[in-house]
Amino acid sequence: MITFIGLGLYDEKDDTNKGLEAIRQDDVVYAEFYTSHLVGTTIEKMEEFYERKLTVLTREDVEQNPSWLSEAKEKNVAFLSGGDAMVATTHIDLRLRAVDMGIGTAIIHAPSISSAVSGLSGLQNYRFGKSTTIPFPYTRRDKTVVSEAPYDTIKMNKRNDLHTLVFLDIDREKGFMEIGKAIEVLLEMEERRGEGVLLNTLAVGIARAGSDSPAVHSDYLEGLKEYDFGAPLHVLIIPASLHFIEAEALVKLCGAPPEIMK
Repeated sequence: MITFIGLGLYDEKDDTNKGLEAIRQDDVVYAEFYTSHLVGTTIEKMEEFYERKLTVLTREDVEQNPSWLSEAKEKNVAFLSGGDAMVATTHIDLRLRAVDMGIGTAIIHAPSISSAVSGLSGLQNYRFGKSTTIPFPYTRRDKTVVSEAPYDTIKMNKRNDLHTLVFLDIDREKGFMEIGKAIEVLLEMEERRGEGVLLNTLAVGIARAGSDSPAVHSDYLEGLKEYDFGAPLHVLIIPASLHFIEAEALVKLCGAPPEIMK
C-alpha cells in the first residue's frame, strides 16, 4: 500500500507521531517538495530525524511518470509532502492512480497553511472563499505574460464577502516569491484592469508559519509592499469585510491600522 503523509509547515519536527511511526516502518520513503517546502530544515536533517533514507521526486516523477508507484504493489510505500497530505490536487491524482492499480491507500494528516493563517491572523476560517496562486511572470515571444486568475478570484470572493488566501509561487529557478513581489504583480493587474478590486485594499502578510518566529503584519497593499517579512515561505491574505472581532485581531495581533476598527 501507499501512505500519504503530511509533514506540516516548517521543519522535520512538524510531522505527527503517527506520521513518524509510519515513515520508520514503511519499506520505501519518497518525498516531493515542489508543491510546498519545509524551509526550516534540510533533507539531511529530515533523514537523521526520521532515521530513513528519502528519495526526493521531481514534479515530472509525480505528475508525468510515476513509475515508482508500482512498488506499492509489493511494498509499503510512504509518500511525504509539506503541509497536509491531500491539499495538492496532484496528490489526489496519485491516490486515484493507486486505486486503479489495486494498491491500498491511507492518509496521515498534518498542519496546513490553510488552517494556520486563521490562527495567526485572527480571521475566521469559515469566511475564506476560493484560494489562488500568484505565479512568477514569464516571457513568451518577447512579451511578459502574467496570469490574471488571482485578480479574478479576489474579485469573485469580494463579491461574495469572502476572504482570499493567496499562495505565492515556488519556482525551481526563480525561488520563492515574496510578498512585496506578489503585491507588485497585483497592483499592476489593478492598473491594467482598472476595476477597483484592489483600490485601498487591506491585506495580511504571513511568513514562516509554524516556526518559532513567524512574521505577521497587516496594512493596505501599498504599505504592506514595503514591509520586510524576512525569509520564506510567504503567503498573502486579502480580507473581505471584517467582523468586529476580526478587525480587533488584525489591529492587536497583526499591527493593522487602528482605523479599521471604526
